[in-house]
Amino acid sequence: MNDAFLQGRTAVVTGGTRGIGFAIARALAQAGAGVAICGRDPETVDQAVLELTKLAPSKVIGKAADVSKSTEMADLFALVDRELGGPDVLVNNAGIGVFKPTAELTTDQWDKTLQTNLSGVFYCCREALARFKNRGRGYIINIGSLAGKNAFAGGAAYNASKFGLDGFSEAMMLDHRYDNVRVTQIMPGSVDTEFSPGSGKADWKIAPEDIAEIVLMLLRTPERTLVSRVEIRPSKPRK
Repeated sequence: MNDAFLQGRTAVVTGGTRGIGFAIARALAQAGAGVAICGRDPETVDQAVLELTKLAPSKVIGKAADVSKSTEMADLFALVDRELGGPDVLVNNAGIGVFKPTAELTTDQWDKTLQTNLSGVFYCCREALARFKNRGRGYIINIGSLAGKNAFAGGAAYNASKFGLDGFSEAMMLDHRYDNVRVTQIMPGSVDTEFSPGSGKADWKIAPEDIAEIVLMLLRTPERTLVSRVEIRPSKPRK
């Protein structure tokens, strides 16, 4: 169903080839927005674009790109400029998780987690904000986690990246609220995706489509109102 707010607008969704990112990209495309997605694997990106194109009338493009590399994000946004006329909405969804005790983390695992989950968000926001300034408005939605406020054993790198994302999101919101740029962080608990290896399917978890519905809800909110943070939990978690 087309959404008036999204008609003629463009959204960039990082990590949009599966899970939460794919569900958000699908919802945005079906609501009438042009959509650009990225992922690290070219074949997976191509397949996701093909599926999204079949599901929605909007134009969907994709590019194999790693959010932890600033030059690749610059190339992604340049593609969005050329093919879709520039971004109106940015959804920072791409992320990785390495879960092990602090003493067992390698420096490479630590660096990759922080570079992807935190620096990668900054790189994308930097590209988007430069364009929003010229467009007169924009919306950034960062997909965080309840792990950004609740530490857990084995989560040192992941917790650090998501705690950092919480602070970054709030500071960016304060920096740019008078530039007609809204910033929201969505912080889900357990979501039914393949993100956690071996977790398996669980009916009690949040569905990716539920996160996508919240993204649409945020975009429909009148511009005079800013929802700065949304915490989401399963209604009936496993006891």
